[in-house]
Amino acid sequence: MKSRRDFLKTTAWGTGAAILSSRLPNAFADADQGKPPMRFIFMHKGNGLFPSVMVPPSLSKEEMAKEARKEAFEVDLAKHDLPPWMSVLNDHKQHMTILQGLSGKMCTNGHHSWQSCLGVYAANERLSSIKWATVDFELAKLFPSPLEHIELACFPIDGGNARGNIHGIEKGFSARGPQQPNYAFGSPKVAINELFKSVSSDKADRIRYELERKVLEFTSSKQSSLSRHLAGLELAKVKNYAEAMEDIRQRNNKLESMGDVIGKNVPKLDSKYFADDLSTIDCQIGHTQILLSTLISGMTNVVTFTVDELGTLYTGVPGLESEKINLHDVGHGKGAGKLKAEEVRENIRTCHMSLIDTIVRKLKSVPEGNGTMFDNTMLFYFPDNGETHHGTGIEWPYLVLSGRNARLNIAGRYVRLPYWGHDGHKTIGNWFTTILNAYGNPIKHYGDLDLGLNKFKMDQTGPIRQFMA
Repeated sequence: MKSRRDFLKTTAWGTGAAILSSRLPNAFADADQGKPPMRFIFMHKGNGLFPSVMVPPSLSKEEMAKEARKEAFEVDLAKHDLPPWMSVLNDHKQHMTILQGLSGKMCTNGHHSWQSCLGVYAANERLSSIKWATVDFELAKLFPSPLEHIELACFPIDGGNARGNIHGIEKGFSARGPQQPNYAFGSPKVAINELFKSVSSDKADRIRYELERKVLEFTSSKQSSLSRHLAGLELAKVKNYAEAMEDIRQRNNKLESMGDVIGKNVPKLDSKYFADDLSTIDCQIGHTQILLSTLISGMTNVVTFTVDELGTLYTGVPGLESEKINLHDVGHGKGAGKLKAEEVRENIRTCHMSLIDTIVRKLKSVPEGNGTMFDNTMLFYFPDNGETHHGTGIEWPYLVLSGRNARLNIAGRYVRLPYWGHDGHKTIGNWFTTILNAYGNPIKHYGDLDLGLNKFKMDQTGPIRQFMA
């Protein structure tokens, strides 16, 4: 062991310390007494999401004209067809919202956005650019759980947050607080090994878990003892390390007490999902099963899933199984196999919709309270860099699926809000403020403002009132 810092970086417990909030000791109180917690799933993609592909093809001539002019309007999705790539979600239209017209020009746009799309500020590779906790972590505080928050990712091989070990545990796309990036699991194999080892039936895994627990207990006590001989900055550092380790111990105790429930929900994945050369599509499928297991078992109430990033090298795409697809090239109009670039994009989005369908159907099958787990769930699918490959942030499309206990009045509709610069325009900052306000965080406004909107003299702050239930 080289140092306290090395210990936290190189052990599984160090990863846990990075994932956990310093407020974990308060994390086991019920958000709403007697009610199931709400769950939130954030699924974001790279390479932009064209607003045009989100439009129901059955809109009337008048509605299509409004859409072309980007004028505000809304329609009932029950009366319309979904875009073909969304068709697998037809059974869920009553729970669906296609939301157009938001902007995010205050974020980092272009190729990559780092923590921008969840934090609503301009972020980059430097930790100093992380201003505050991203919205997923803010929601995790409102609905506490033993693990607080879990992040899964199909990491890029270049750009964004990719750095070498894309199948391990690396810096993710969320943030726990100022200058505090979260860490994400890059493969189903590493996620299962780390998240479910406390209930593993494998003897070697159990021995490893017990050894790590004893090391953690010993190190925590040593740091506490050492703190009596320090002062100032060094004392603060050691206290932070000791508190982080104690937080992890409390988390582990909670997980061990949930052993029966967690054990029943360990993902049952085929051996191919543990391969080191796992295809991108299989990685996404494996992560989806882990996402479901952690939610159903109660390990967490918030999961963030980077389904791809611009530098993700795609493999296993149906119809293109033999191709290694470079999303950057696709963004510049290069096709793959016999498919044009826009057809490759559609194939990939269709795969994403299959993941969402799997999540929604599974949660609808799990009884909870007077209904199902999906009743208490919101899922968001959106781009991490705006509307195009070289995103400008002037539009930021969203697909939302929300259960009947969601506290927003949005389900079952195609909604186009006023375009950038037009009266009543809203940003993703307004959108996240709406979500946070609806679930108990009274923040006046979440995120930075768009300075470019100042010339229109519009109030950029606050929630989107028409969405409040």
